[in-house]
Amino acid sequence: MNIFDLYLDKIKKILKELSKSGKLILPENLDGISTEIPPSKFNSDISTNVAMVISKVNKKSPTDLADTLAKAIKQSDQLIEDISIVNPGFINIKFKPIFWTNFVAEIIKNSKTFGINTKEKKKNYLVEFVSANPTGPLHVGHCRGAVLGDVITNVLLFNKHKVTKEYYVNDYGNQIINFTKSVYFRIREIIFDEPFPSDNEDLYPGDYLIDFAQNIIKANKKIDFKNFDKISDNLTTLAIDEALKLIKKNLNSLGIKHDNFVSEKKLVENQEVEKVIKYLQKSKFIYKGKIKAPAGEENNKWVEREQLLFRSTDFGDDKDRALQKSDGAWTYFASDVGYHKNKLDRKFDHLINILGSDHIGYFKRISSSVEALSNSKKILICKVSQLVKLIKDKKPFKMSKRKGDYITVDDLINEVGKDATRFIMLNRSSDVELDFDFDNVIEKSKDNPLYYVQYSYARIASVFRHLDKDLKSEIVLNKYDFLYSKYEIDILKKISEWPKCIDIATNKLEPHRIPTYLYELASLFHSYWNLGKDNSDKRFINKNNIISDDKLIFLKAISNVIKSGMDIVGVSVPERM
Repeated sequence: MNIFDLYLDKIKKILKELSKSGKLILPENLDGISTEIPPSKFNSDISTNVAMVISKVNKKSPTDLADTLAKAIKQSDQLIEDISIVNPGFINIKFKPIFWTNFVAEIIKNSKTFGINTKEKKKNYLVEFVSANPTGPLHVGHCRGAVLGDVITNVLLFNKHKVTKEYYVNDYGNQIINFTKSVYFRIREIIFDEPFPSDNEDLYPGDYLIDFAQNIIKANKKIDFKNFDKISDNLTTLAIDEALKLIKKNLNSLGIKHDNFVSEKKLVENQEVEKVIKYLQKSKFIYKGKIKAPAGEENNKWVEREQLLFRSTDFGDDKDRALQKSDGAWTYFASDVGYHKNKLDRKFDHLINILGSDHIGYFKRISSSVEALSNSKKILICKVSQLVKLIKDKKPFKMSKRKGDYITVDDLINEVGKDATRFIMLNRSSDVELDFDFDNVIEKSKDNPLYYVQYSYARIASVFRHLDKDLKSEIVLNKYDFLYSKYEIDILKKISEWPKCIDIATNKLEPHRIPTYLYELASLFHSYWNLGKDNSDKRFINKNNIISDDKLIFLKAISNVIKSGMDIVGVSVPERM
């Protein structure tokens, strides 16, 4: 039950009835009309902007129209206690207590679908996220993007969309050549006792390469590792396999599993890049030309040469982009264009890319290519995962760097656990930097949002356990003849916002709204729970060890929403803490 959608439909129906009777004029469409959560200072439950939307076409002031509409709305609904008008023309609606009794009954009876937008057309999404180079373990920066992509997927799935999770493996190019050489030198270090050339800046220095080398040696006893040139292709495959095993292990420790791993190398070998180049040439989006020196590059060091260029400026980019290197190899951008043509050919309604902060400048060029390929600006959606700063004792915190020159996902999870990692990584909008404070994460107080939400569920579970009831079992009541107090209604109002929270998280791809919402709900619940410390009448279980039906389903409604939200975030809800 989405009360905001319910009353939006009611308001639109009233408008059509008033229009038929000649009392007002309707605009061409009613899309601008909304029902929202009013500011708490107005002591109302729902607010609508309907009067302001239709005032111009009716040539009346919003407040005059609001007065007329308010009377019609209240007359049509016996569950409305009061309606007020707030400048510049908002109509604020307050419900009778019985409304909230009916609301609880409805969401308990339909607990499995509460929050799902049943009106929305269901779509098919491809979410590409992480896509880190297969050259080593995932680090903390990758971790935030991984959680973001996974929870976006969970939100879409919760709302009954179809979703495919994909990892693009960048196994083509110079970084792979250098990675293979790095593994090779670690192999020679083990077999021939040769020192690793640590002064070579092109190589990867991490100790994890020793593990890769040992695994390769153990599983490939017939390979002669004396001559790099003879085994380089085979070694590249083996090294990438080792890297992907580690990456998948990292992802699994976060509770993440991709549906597909797509190889850049295979796209190139299957000539998918050549095919997309020819496709774009036919559409006149590719030409031979010269580009100026990149920003920051000294002009006297930049050598202009004729290159194969994509007309990304036709789509709002600041310059056209190179597709081919001087040695004839495809640029990373060309491979990416081929990959996105591959995505489009698979007929998804929307493509979602989760990119790190170092790829913000890449947004425009790849969106330009997708627009050229699809003739649509709406198919591709890019989301940024900003930087993460680790804080301990109010100072930047550096954990073990055993795996290389960065802090790994495993380092973080070993320190604070999967639940804390996922919840805190999602605790702010992905487009702003995040401070991951270790002191708050281990704190057992409201300063630790994860603990506070989990503790609210555990408290509810303790009530059910005390009564020998199963919190996970469905509750069936024949009568809903009770009324709720102001404190309880405040919590029920917050519960009523859950479908709107899901809608925004889905449509704007902003999953951070879910842990924020859960924390707000938990805060209201804990405040209400604490009333029982000073007043026995406010306790859920009375002196006869009985809980009333109104309290029972009230707690059940809260726990259902917390469980739904935490499932989306990918975090556990322990019944004991």
